[in-house]
Amino acid sequence: MNWQPIVLTLQLATLATAILLVVGTPLAWWLARSRAWWKEAVATVVALPLVLPPTVLGFYLLTLLGPEGPGGWVASLWGARSLAFTFEGLVIGSVLYSMPFVVQPIRNAFEAFGDRPLEAAATLRASPLDTFFTVAVPLARRGFLTGAVLGFAHTMGEFGVVLMIGGNIPGKTKVLSVAIYDYVETLQWAEAHWLAGGMLVFSFTVILAMMTLEKRIGRSHR
Repeated sequence: MNWQPIVLTLQLATLATAILLVVGTPLAWWLARSRAWWKEAVATVVALPLVLPPTVLGFYLLTLLGPEGPGGWVASLWGARSLAFTFEGLVIGSVLYSMPFVVQPIRNAFEAFGDRPLEAAATLRASPLDTFFTVAVPLARRGFLTGAVLGFAHTMGEFGVVLMIGGNIPGKTKVLSVAIYDYVETLQWAEAHWLAGGMLVFSFTVILAMMTLEKRIGRSHR
């Protein structure tokens, strides 16, 4: 059994999830608290990967990350020609493709506790930054858990987007889903069964763990 695709996929999912939490948290906060009339247009853009075919998103990302797009200019800074068909390109694509799975649960959690806790913190002269980290984030921890788990699991199972922008380069862009596809294409059923079965067990475990933790967090709020 070749472990390279599994290790590469775990690295990709971990890095993409960390970036999504850093980028998605302030975005979710703004979507939850802003009164700008155009915020739902931003929310729609964030949610596009939920309905957009992966090949469409992959095509446009391939264009943007390729040598003729912005990705080519960025890659030229360290002497490369393109961000397409690189691990860095996979990270960018994964972050964009999994964005709604992280942003939406955190936004929902921020909206759920309303204004009262924030107003109480303000009366105690807490700064906006202190209020965010000491009040909003702890109250929204259920949303953070859901977002992190869904973002990680969704990145682990990506296929269309990663194949379009990463191709099938062993040790570099050949992730787990592409490896399963390869085994099926070459009629290596035993290897395909091992990887697919492992993903099935992983997905079941992740969902079960998330539901269990969410119940425990819900009880601690009562």
